[in-house]
Amino acid sequence: MLNRVTYLTGSAELAARLPNVSARKPFDDSIVEFLNDVSRKLMGNRAAKAYSDVVTFAFWIRKTSVVKLKERFEKADNHLHVGKGVVFHIAPSNVPVNFAYSLVAGLLNGNANVVRVPSKDFPQVSIIAEAFNDVLSQNEAIRPYIQLVRYGRDKVINDLFSSIADVRVVWGGDQTIEELRKSPLPSRSGEITFADRYSLAVIDSDSYLEIEDKERVADDFYNDTFFSDQNACTSPRVVVWTGNRIDEAKKTFWEAEHELVEQKYSFQSIQGVNKLTSSYLIAVAEPGVKVEEHKDNLIVRVNVPKITDCLMNYRDNSGYFYEYDCKDILEIKDLCNDKRCQTIAYVGDSQVVLPLIKSGVKGIDRVVPMGKTMDFDLIWDGYNLPALLTRTVVLA
Repeated sequence: MLNRVTYLTGSAELAARLPNVSARKPFDDSIVEFLNDVSRKLMGNRAAKAYSDVVTFAFWIRKTSVVKLKERFEKADNHLHVGKGVVFHIAPSNVPVNFAYSLVAGLLNGNANVVRVPSKDFPQVSIIAEAFNDVLSQNEAIRPYIQLVRYGRDKVINDLFSSIADVRVVWGGDQTIEELRKSPLPSRSGEITFADRYSLAVIDSDSYLEIEDKERVADDFYNDTFFSDQNACTSPRVVVWTGNRIDEAKKTFWEAEHELVEQKYSFQSIQGVNKLTSSYLIAVAEPGVKVEEHKDNLIVRVNVPKITDCLMNYRDNSGYFYEYDCKDILEIKDLCNDKRCQTIAYVGDSQVVLPLIKSGVKGIDRVVPMGKTMDFDLIWDGYNLPALLTRTVVLA
């Protein structure tokens, strides 16, 4: 059965032995050194440098970065902490490098890992897998802990890997999670699901206009949105404007963004058709919306007179944004009082969103500066991954 799987790292033989792989302590020195070697391999790879998401990942797994994570998450409670055992990861199909972050989260917390990578043949996946294989060739003891696999929609394989998992980590839409839950887990095993989410940006117009390097802001917004075609859960779908100079800030912001998108973004005609359709649908559902003038279909902005909880039912991607002029941050409470609301990217002062959080909204797991929405951390979507991927042995 395991021979129906393509192994980017590992093998059917190693996968069959996963239940017998020993759990390690979190931030094991040999794992930290191994990841640092992978980082060096990636940073020295000319092909890797063509992909900013691969370079970002390489920086994240450097020893200096991992040691900082260790300082934040290592517990000194006189108990023994070890990995749960085997972690079965299902990576999302639309974010090329996410699989690697999920893998590293499992590794750093002492687990053996089997990771289903995206079925789409992203170059980033091959580059990262090659770096892992190169370093694994010199680290035979770590080889059993990393199985990068690719297979189609196959419940039988899902059943098999789920049956040996101590933790199952599922990244993807609600449909993906529903499908994986048809594969039972052992009674003592846990599950972490990263479901369908949405994010927004809050820009203080006065703060933005005071920034000298507006090209940097445009680049930050591009990386948060266009880089992933807004397919990432972290990508803002709504731009909320605050402050006293909204009209002036909008004009400057979108002109700078459009100039950058023209230079960097690869646009397909179907994307324009999709955005037009979405704007029609929201116009029917929410009377009073206004599609802002645009000279082409690279950026489509839909101004909404109010924020409602059904706005995200009509969202689109590839440069499709709702805009709202906000006088009181609590006006967007309905949008944030939803478990699907994940990240707020801000320009200005992060404190502006505190009234929202203190109001008891069910959403908002992250508040980060513009340009940082895709920066992965071991606390993600409100989950403390080190706590969920390890177990505590009480030493009384």
